[in-house]
Amino acid sequence: MAKIRKKSIAVGVLLILSIVVGVLSIDPVIDEMGNLERVAFNSNTILIRAFMQFALALIYASIPIVLYSVLKKINASLTIGFLAFRSISVAFIFIGWLSILLLLALSEEFVKAENSELLHFHTLDNLLRSGRDLINHVAMPLILSVGNLMFYAILYQSKLIPRWLSVWGLFATILSGIIASLLLMFGVIDIITPTYVSLAFPAALLEITLAIWLIAKGFDSNTIYFITERNEN
Repeated sequence: MAKIRKKSIAVGVLLILSIVVGVLSIDPVIDEMGNLERVAFNSNTILIRAFMQFALALIYASIPIVLYSVLKKINASLTIGFLAFRSISVAFIFIGWLSILLLLALSEEFVKAENSELLHFHTLDNLLRSGRDLINHVAMPLILSVGNLMFYAILYQSKLIPRWLSVWGLFATILSGIIASLLLMFGVIDIITPTYVSLAFPAALLEITLAIWLIAKGFDSNTIYFITERNEN
């Protein structure tokens, strides 16, 4: 019981860290098109943002690892699926992190380039940032959401947390991870617009609520006792 309580606290802390680090990884200079010169002049700040994205990938990877021994006793298939899809999404975060470093390298070459080469650099810049947007805001959230649906399905099935939280998790995942990403993919909405933020808000609020719950109360002790007894017998 004490070990599982520590796991719930650890996951709560990781969820809060993921929100904080995720916010710190955002930089308007990176997301704004056609500003290669500004990227080079803000290299130190951008390197910090790149480090934050690297840290975010590690945090995302840690959550299913911490919970694996608990969740597999409830539903091994869904737990493996959660771990697999989370691993793929983490790989995409690493690709996004690498794209920031490539963008920085491109901007440094742009500053040194002759006027005749500028169009070539702008084309590469547009391709690199468009690819990064598709990875960070379409591919990664979609894959992450599939794993999260499995995660909240396990929590709903087991009652490790109140079912209203699990249902909220399922709803928020579909809204922010799947619907928002598909709308972006088909060009219906743009990144960081009021519509996009409103779709993402329920998931962000859920993660804060879930983190506080796990730190303050943890997983339901009666459910943990029942799962432990069932596996021992």
